[in-house]
Amino acid sequence: MPSFVPLSPETLEDQRLYTSARLTEVACLDCLAKVGVKKNSEHHTSIQWSTEARAHCPELNRRAGGRESHVGCARMLASIETAVREGAVPIGAEDGY
Repeated sequence: MPSFVPLSPETLEDQRLYTSARLTEVACLDCLAKVGVKKNSEHHTSIQWSTEARAHCPELNRRAGGRESHVGCARMLASIETAVREGAVPIGAEDGY
């Protein structure tokens, strides 16, 4: 299967906006792993896990094998909900992102 490698400045900027624009760093209140979080609405939360954050999370480290694209950590979700309630994570998309 061919791989898509963005080369044009416009495509690279679109990629940056889609994957990392407006991410707010949130640390887990339990293990202190740090993830990037974006909330486009009350019901939509994007979480970007780095390799380092995954290594710090005991919940994710207890799991083995399988596809993990939708697997989360309940402690991190609770930490994100707290950050949202405290106003540390803004809600709402800007310019579609």
